[in-house]
This record gives sequence, structure tokens and C-alpha cells, in this order.
Amino acid sequence: MKRIITLLTLFFSIANAVAQQLPHYSNYMLNDYPMNPAIGGSNPYFEGKSNNRYQWIGITDAPRTYILSVNGPTKSLKMGLGGLLFTDIVGPTRRTGLYFSYAYHLKMNDKIRLSMGISGGILQFVVDGSKITLRDPSDAVLTNNLQSVIIPDFGAGVYAYSTDKKWYVGVSVPQITQNRIKFFDSSTSSLSKLATHFYATAGYKFNLNDDFKIEPSTCIKYVKPAPLQFDLGLRAIYKDKLWIGGAFRYLDAVSAMIGYTMQENITFAYSYDFTTTAIKKYSTGTHELMIGIKFHQHENKGTAARME
Repeated sequence: MKRIITLLTLFFSIANAVAQQLPHYSNYMLNDYPMNPAIGGSNPYFEGKSNNRYQWIGITDAPRTYILSVNGPTKSLKMGLGGLLFTDIVGPTRRTGLYFSYAYHLKMNDKIRLSMGISGGILQFVVDGSKITLRDPSDAVLTNNLQSVIIPDFGAGVYAYSTDKKWYVGVSVPQITQNRIKFFDSSTSSLSKLATHFYATAGYKFNLNDDFKIEPSTCIKYVKPAPLQFDLGLRAIYKDKLWIGGAFRYLDAVSAMIGYTMQENITFAYSYDFTTTAIKKYSTGTHELMIGIKFHQHENKGTAARME
């Protein structure tokens, strides 16, 4: 029993020390709401988006991430509401999160808005003992045994953006509370806890002509004591419908992406990550698919008056 507790403590301590506890994905510039609750309601319509990521194809029990988010504004366009559900599966472990968010949008002037948002929800950590092969078969504490723990979680963020969606800058802090992750019973000591993350995102659209735009963007991620990680992305957009692009993730991968918006309200996007670390010897890369839909749009006329 003690060996199993030590194993789990070590596993989650390593995850806490060297990797993000929250899922990441390449299409951050297309679905940044899961990283920052202040983004909820920044558009005059509700939108639902699904990200499906299959990482390091070719490696057994490699990470799989599924994200479903919905957010939109109230009728006055002053407030934003949203919800997020994600599942992150790695071998015998699974993390599932369910969050709800609230944001308030301030009118700085006719062209600039500043939003402040908070989120709250629960995280479930699961270890499936039936998928673990023990060195000592007689120590079968986890054999065919599912261990689970549920803990509350909270986050906050700020987001500045232009009303024409030409630029944006956001900063967010998920997992503020750093709650302990305890398996088995409440008396078991644990060094594992939620790690506070820091995210920063920014992007700007340059109009080349009536048909073409280019959009550089960045996403900076930090969780102590792991090294700072950042993404640099660039999209070329044709008539706000079709785009191709690429991204570079420091110490991780290079991505190629393509996307298309159909009938102005349904979006498909695909990205492929070329791994740049030693894992590339064993993996053929990472696939990610995003599907989005816009619905329940408020009339955009008079937006400035509604925001006052």
C-alpha cells in the first residue's frame, strides 16, 4: 500500500514540477476562451467550439485531449457567460474539468473594451489501476481498482480588445487556489497540488487588401518551476473564410494549420504538430481538429450605446 501511495505521489509531483496540469492545444488563436474567462462574451454572439487533440501518434497511451466550450454575451453586451468541459487522458490517468465563467466588459472608448472575468468549477483526477502493471503482483491494491478525487478550482483573467476584433491582449491565472490532490483517504499526506498557471495571449490582424489579412499571434505559458513556454503563430486569411498558417512552440513542436468557415457560422480547423524533441524518434506527430459554430447573435448596431 505504501509503495502505491508513493508511486501516485511521485507521479503527480512530477506532473506538477515539469509539465502543465491543464491541457494545451495548437489552435489557441481560434479558441482562446478556455484559457481566459474574461474572453467570454467578447463577441456579439454565442459560440460553441470543440477541440480534439491526439498527441504523439505512435506512442502507446499518449495524451488525448477533448475540449468543449460555449460562451456569449447577455443582451446588453455588457456581460459574458460561458462554460467549459475538458478531458485529458494519459495512459491510466484522466483529468476532467467542468467550469463556468462570468465576465464584465467595460467601454474604454468607442473602439476599445476591457473585460474582467472569473471562473469556478471542479477537477476530477482518476487513476485506473486495471491499466497498471505492478512490479510486485502480490501488491494488488490498484488492480482493477479505480481511484478518484474531486477538488474545486478557480481562475481569473483580464482581456483588452478592439470592437472590430483587429487586436487583443489577455492575461489569465487558472488554478489560483492550489488545492491539494489526495487519493485513498483524507489522512494520507500528499505533496501533489494544483499548480497556478499564468497565460498571456496577444494577436493583431493586418489588412493587406480587401481580400487578404495576416494575423501574427502569441501565447505565453508559465507554471513554476517549469521553464517559460511560448507559441508564435501566423495565419494568412482570405476573405475571412479560408486560412493557412503555422506556429512554433518553444522546446516542443512546429505546427501547420488550415481552416475554413462555411456559411459564416460553422468553422473547421485542422493542425498537425511536427515534434522537435527526442520524442520524434517514436512518434509521427500530433493531430488536432477544431469545430466551431456561432448561434444566437445579437444585433451589432448600437453596440457602443449598449456598452455605456
